[in-house]
Amino acid sequence: MAARAKNTNIADIPESERTPTVIALLEICTQQQEQLVKQQEQLVRQQEQIHLLKEQVQGLKDEVARLKRHKAKPKIKPSNLEKGGGKKGGGEKRPGSAKRRKKKKLEIHETVKVPPENVPEGSRFKGYEDFTVQDIVLKPHNTVYRLEYWVTPDGQRFVGKLPEEAGDGHFGTTLVSFILYQYYHGQVTQPLIWEQLVDLGVDISTGQVNRIITEGKEVFHKEKADILRVGLEVSLYVHVDDTGARHQGKNGYATHVGNELFAFFESTGSKSRINFLEILRGGHEDYVVSDVALDFMRARKLPMEHLENLCVHRGRRYDGKGVWKTLLWFLGITDERHVRIATEGALLGSVLDHGVNPELVIVSDDAGQFNLVLLMHALCWIHAERLLAKLVGFNEGQREDLERVRGQVWDLYQVLKLYKDAPSEKLKAEVSERFYAIFTQQTRFETLNQALKRLHRNKSELLLVLEHPEIPLQNNLSERDVREYVKKRKISGSTRSELGRRCRDSFASVKKTCRKLGVSFWYFLKDRVSGSNTIAPLSEMIRQRAQEVYG
Repeated sequence: MAARAKNTNIADIPESERTPTVIALLEICTQQQEQLVKQQEQLVRQQEQIHLLKEQVQGLKDEVARLKRHKAKPKIKPSNLEKGGGKKGGGEKRPGSAKRRKKKKLEIHETVKVPPENVPEGSRFKGYEDFTVQDIVLKPHNTVYRLEYWVTPDGQRFVGKLPEEAGDGHFGTTLVSFILYQYYHGQVTQPLIWEQLVDLGVDISTGQVNRIITEGKEVFHKEKADILRVGLEVSLYVHVDDTGARHQGKNGYATHVGNELFAFFESTGSKSRINFLEILRGGHEDYVVSDVALDFMRARKLPMEHLENLCVHRGRRYDGKGVWKTLLWFLGITDERHVRIATEGALLGSVLDHGVNPELVIVSDDAGQFNLVLLMHALCWIHAERLLAKLVGFNEGQREDLERVRGQVWDLYQVLKLYKDAPSEKLKAEVSERFYAIFTQQTRFETLNQALKRLHRNKSELLLVLEHPEIPLQNNLSERDVREYVKKRKISGSTRSELGRRCRDSFASVKKTCRKLGVSFWYFLKDRVSGSNTIAPLSEMIRQRAQEVYG
């Protein structure tokens, strides 16, 4: 019955037969089918947990063997999928390892002529041999600005104005930029920054260091918001991932959205699909009942009665969470699952209504909150292959089958890379055939068979590159971007104030975006802190770079 309900649609039933009983039965069948899929996924997760427990037991055995001075089980190497499955010649040269002229663009601040000692008489001068020495100057530079003030005959008072380099308080723009750079880029904690400044001769308190780090940073918050808005407008695809981000002693999550053009971080207390859509909404507070929103609700199996009620409100916009919840209550949508589906659809309508590219491809590690159904979703092949890499065969036959299948996946990945470089219908057909052959085969390892079935269900996401060769095959970029955020979390711990959390996200976003755009983060900080704004907004650079890359 569940299989029949999966292929039955209310539109296929004649109007005369659409009785309440028939509609109710269809909904029951649909719910049973969803429960069956969830049970299958739960079975796979339980099998994964069993393997994890077996690995932990093996680890304990290894520890016992070490204490007894016996040989432990050898460690399994990480996946070499991106390097060609461990085959020689599969890897590429490390970025940045090419030879370059290190001093070609170096700015010279001072030139000193150094004559040799005891030059013999009769020698001839033949020119100079240049020897460049790089250095920095770290010392206090205190300035007293004597502001003239004048009083007119009628009592009006005129006072001289501080120059921009003086900053807003008693600490200059270079000092403020140095503190921000050390904390957000150098990964230095506040106490160590204070000790460093005191050692250099700066008279500053720990409270003032904290205020400089967190207060009055609206210009950076706005820059971060514009990064996401423009990035989602001009990008063909984005990488997404999340990581832990504690706040006020509680566990939270930081979501990353980005690609080669930009990076954006937002930390919240949840990592649901609603939370992800609220992040993509870019600070807007509205809910839009558009055609896209209704299509999403229909695809997520919202009951027909609720869907018809919402269709009456097609094209309307509702500002604020309270107004939206009131509408759902008024329409009789009170079930938790139905409220969630309707809210997700209205949020997706808002996201697309605010300029996000409707053809945007989301590349993820198969986390459920990133699958937005109507936006194209591509899965990371590295994460997919890890599902096989963590399996451990318990006899020779299972180990042979596992190694053979992993080799087939490695070979298919290399073919996909060739297809990205030179797409063709012949290669496209070959990839589809090989994918089917690999992920529908039966082996002597039942857990491996279940993993292959799970990956086969994700065929459309794993092979989306056949329709869009421009998208990447893996989500490594997002993991690299998140790695620096994790390092900061390990050094500084959790944030305590809302200002601290906002600043952590904003500076992580602008710092990483500066690096992607080739902008010096140090000079960017000095430019924004001083208010000179000679460096163009990062959002404008993203738009310009997108035109260069995408055409």
